[in-house]
Amino acid sequence: MPDLLPPVWAALGGAEAELARIRVTGPPAVLRSAFPVTAVGAAAVGASLLAGTSGTGAPVGVDTTALAVALRSERHVRLGGRSVGSPFDPLSAFHRTADGWLRLHANYPWHRAAALHVLGCTEAEAPAAIAERGAVALETALHAAGGIGAAVRTEREWRAASGPPPPLVERRVLGPSAPRAPRRPRVLDLTRVIAGPVATRTLAAHGADVLRLDPPDRPEIPLQAYDTLPGKRSALLDLAAHGPRLEELLAGADVVVTGYRPGALDRFGLAPEALAQRHPGLVVVTLSAWGHRGPWAGRRGFDSIVQAACGIADAEGSGGVPGALPAQLLDHATGYLAAAGALLALDAQRRTGGTHHVRLALAGTAAWLQALPRTEPADVPDVDPAPHLVALAAPDGRLTLAVLPGTVDGRPLTWPAPAPSYGTAEPGWAGA
Repeated sequence: MPDLLPPVWAALGGAEAELARIRVTGPPAVLRSAFPVTAVGAAAVGASLLAGTSGTGAPVGVDTTALAVALRSERHVRLGGRSVGSPFDPLSAFHRTADGWLRLHANYPWHRAAALHVLGCTEAEAPAAIAERGAVALETALHAAGGIGAAVRTEREWRAASGPPPPLVERRVLGPSAPRAPRRPRVLDLTRVIAGPVATRTLAAHGADVLRLDPPDRPEIPLQAYDTLPGKRSALLDLAAHGPRLEELLAGADVVVTGYRPGALDRFGLAPEALAQRHPGLVVVTLSAWGHRGPWAGRRGFDSIVQAACGIADAEGSGGVPGALPAQLLDHATGYLAAAGALLALDAQRRTGGTHHVRLALAGTAAWLQALPRTEPADVPDVDPAPHLVALAAPDGRLTLAVLPGTVDGRPLTWPAPAPSYGTAEPGWAGA
């Protein structure tokens, strides 16, 4: 398995000497793919472990069998021993079009409604309606209507359509600020789905007080809430109606993490530059699907959609039918890298000051993956998830989740309290 961590760690701003503390064990490939999925996952998780223990000298480890389960954590969620639903709506799939293939996303009700509106049909009629349309034309119509879909392209077609990819990670200082005094970090979590929530649950696992905010009228999918809320407090807040409360939360935060399209939250005063002016010393982490530049920057997107558009689905397909990575790797890897970036930026702020901005995009992670050497997919035995699952007592019942990937000083990381309880917390800081 290639060691991908050194250049990634350097891009994140980590000190080279810290790399000696990590050890990766287990099979070199635990998920079947032509892409080095295991190595990418190990590098991303390893970066988060090193960042979370920076300066301590503690040895950290990644076991690839546990990693295989963690990178697909949403598949292993159980409540009272029973499934809480599929990660994907039936319409969220590859569909034949008149000239190729389209990947549709309909997991949220509002995206599903937009898709059916564009198609002008019922769910049962959707495949036939899609088959009559051109893939790119339908992709464009979905975007205009607030829906989400992507024509399946080759990597070359994607580069022609989108231009150069965003970097894997971007770090910049937005403005001056005195160093803040060390304390338990407070993280304001304005993210959804997988990548951002994975980042913030990782920050919680490394000791942060994480407060997640969701809009009252756009509830999270229960499966994703159960999977990504451990260790966080979850509150509902209408940002448009409660601007002063949001400002109080920002004033008390050390880190804010957003996971929306560039510019989508600017009207709430959440543009990175605006935050730097009002709250100097804040660490701002922004995640998006496509990056902040280029013709796709303003589009909505998720892991499966980025895979389809950028050529990964084409490369993973066979017999003329597109395929998918064995895990939502773009989401998970980007999440762990974002957590590492946040932790390193927080450390830098406390040492030298400044208002730090860390920026990542699923398309940047996809480009990193695509630039790595590929091999013919080999038969990889399925990992038994049972040893890598944990049961938690939660308000809704006994909850089974994937364990945190990684060890610190030989001891496994564990999910901190509180257990997932969506939307039940007050929007404020503990002890404030």
